[in-house]
Amino acid sequence: MAGTEAPASARVDSWLWAVRLFKSRSQATSACRAGHVRVNGERAKPATAVKVGDEVVVRGGERERIVVVTRILLKRVGATVAAEALVDHSPPPVPVEARAAVPERPRGAGRPTKRERREIVRLRGH
Repeated sequence: MAGTEAPASARVDSWLWAVRLFKSRSQATSACRAGHVRVNGERAKPATAVKVGDEVVVRGGERERIVVVTRILLKRVGATVAAEALVDHSPPPVPVEARAAVPERPRGAGRPTKRERREIVRLRGH
């Protein structure tokens, strides 16, 4: 059957969506436009071509993702196939204990008192 050979390259936004690093292609495109995606160390536009062997770095979310392209995908596929299309060199995620604690107020507790407001300002570092 003609046309079954794998493509040589793909748009970076389409590939990021296809391998499930973004939930939608528009999110991948927005990340590229914002400068959060790099291909081989260079800032990538949404139409930047990725080939097998390229290193793609995605900043944003909880951590930085560093992946190497091992297969070109044009359409979104299952998670197992998507995992085979890249090699993940990302650093491990930060443990929950090491993350900064976010102060929480009980719902319905009303406005913070003057003392509580001063503590909030001190925590924020203003």
